[in-house]
Amino acid sequence: MTPPLKIRPLDVGWTTCDASPECAGIARSPYGRCLAHLTPAELEDALRRSAPGQGIDLRGTTVDEDLLTRILHATGRHFGRARFDHAVFTGPARFGEVLFAGDATFDHARFDHLASFFGARFSRNASFHEARFRREFSMHEARVRGHGAFDHIRVGSDALFGGARFGKDASFLGAEFHGFAAFDGTRFDRDAVFRGARFHRAVSYRKAVFAGTAGFRGARFHAPVFLTQVRVGGRLTLAGVRASGPLELDTAGCPIDLRAARISGRFTARLTDADLDLREAVISGAAAVVRRAGRLRVLSLDRLEASALTLTGVDLSTCRLAELRRPEALRLSGCVFAATPRGVRFALRWPPVLWWTPRRVLADEHAWRGWSTWADQPLDPRRLAGLYERLRPAVDDGKTSADFAFGAMEMRRLASSRPRDRMMLSAYWLTCGYGLRMGRTLGWVALVTAVAAVAVFWSAGAHPARRPISHRSPTPAPVIHAPAMGAG
Repeated sequence: MTPPLKIRPLDVGWTTCDASPECAGIARSPYGRCLAHLTPAELEDALRRSAPGQGIDLRGTTVDEDLLTRILHATGRHFGRARFDHAVFTGPARFGEVLFAGDATFDHARFDHLASFFGARFSRNASFHEARFRREFSMHEARVRGHGAFDHIRVGSDALFGGARFGKDASFLGAEFHGFAAFDGTRFDRDAVFRGARFHRAVSYRKAVFAGTAGFRGARFHAPVFLTQVRVGGRLTLAGVRASGPLELDTAGCPIDLRAARISGRFTARLTDADLDLREAVISGAAAVVRRAGRLRVLSLDRLEASALTLTGVDLSTCRLAELRRPEALRLSGCVFAATPRGVRFALRWPPVLWWTPRRVLADEHAWRGWSTWADQPLDPRRLAGLYERLRPAVDDGKTSADFAFGAMEMRRLASSRPRDRMMLSAYWLTCGYGLRMGRTLGWVALVTAVAAVAVFWSAGAHPARRPISHRSPTPAPVIHAPAMGAG
C-alpha cells in the first residue's frame, strides 16, 4: 500500500516529522517523529541517551518551556554542535550559562517569549540569521569566540548585548530592533557591521570597544543614539545613516565617516585625535563638533548642508570650503586654518622677489595659488572673495576675521579686470594693506619722514651759511687846539 502523500510546508532539507504534515521538526530515529511529538516514554528514552557535550538537532521542532528545561537538564547545559534552525520556542527560552562547544545555529528560529542567552558561552560560531524575537532578546555577558551572525533578525522588544564579547566579526546586517537596544560595554575583537540596521527606539553603545571597523552604513535611527566613550581601532563608518533623534558621538583615535548622513535631531560630537568627513551630510538640528584633546581634523565639508553647526578647536587647514552650501550657518571657534608661506621666494617673473605677511587663509586659496596640490579644479579669485566674506561672521576671533577681510580684498584685487580698478586696489594694498595693516602705513610715514630729513640735511650741507663781512669807518684824528697868547 502506497503511503499517503506528505505535504511539507517548506523544503527544509531534512526528514521531517511523520506526526503531522504541517510539522517541520526533524524526525528522531527510530521513531520517525520529532522530539515534540514523542510519547512520554519515548521522550524519556531519547533524553536518557543524551550526554553533555553531544550534538543536538532540533531543527524545525516546536519547543515549549518544559521540553527545553528537560533537554537542558539531560545535557547538563552543555551542547556540542547545536542546530535549532527553524525551531519554534513557544515558551520562554532560557539558555543562560549554557556552553555551546560547537557551532550553534538558530537561523530562522522563532521565539514567542523571552529569549535569554545571559552568560552563554559559544566556543565557536553563533548564527541567528533571520531569527524572530517577539519579546526580549538577551545576549548580556555572552561570549562568542567565533563569528556572530545576527543578519536580518527582528526583535520586538528590548535587545540586551551589554558586556558581551565577540572574538571575531559580528554582523547585524539589516537587523531590526523595535525596543531599546543596549550594547554598553560590548567588545568586538574584530569588525562589527550594522549596515542597514533599523533602531526604532533608543540605542546605546556606551563604552563599547570595536577593535576593527564599526560599520553603521545606511543604518536608520528613529530615536536617540549614544555612541559615547566608544573605542574604535579601525574606522567608524556612519555614512548614509538616517537619524531622526539626537545623536551623540564621543570617541578618540579613529577616522569617522559621516558622508551623506541625514541627521534631523541634535548632533553632538566630542572627538580626540580623529579625522572627520562630513561631505554631503544634511544636519537639520543644532550641531556641535568639539575637539576634546589632541588633534581633530575635518577632511571635507563639501556640499554639507547644516542649519546651525559649531566647530570648536578643529583643524581646517586642509579642508576646502568652496562647496559648503551655507557658510553663514557655521560658527568657528578656535579653529586652525592654513597660513601663508614663510620666508622669501625668488622667481623668474615679475615681481622677482616674493614674500607674504603672516595671515590665516583658506585651503581653497592655497589650492588656487598652487601652494597645495589638489585633484579637482580650484576656485577662481572672484568666488574666493565671496567665500571669505560669507565666512567672516562665522569666526569668533578678531584677528582671523581681519585676515579673512584681507583675503577678500586681495582676491578682488587679483580678480579685477579693469586696469584702473586694479591700480587703485594695488595702491590701497601697498599703502595700508586695505586698511587692515596699519603698520604698513606707519612704515610709509616713517620712510617719507626719513627721506625728507635726509633731503633737508643734504641741502644744508651743500649750501653752508656765510657770515657777513663788516667794513669799519676810519677813525678821525683828534683835533689839538693851541693855547691863546696874550698881548704885551
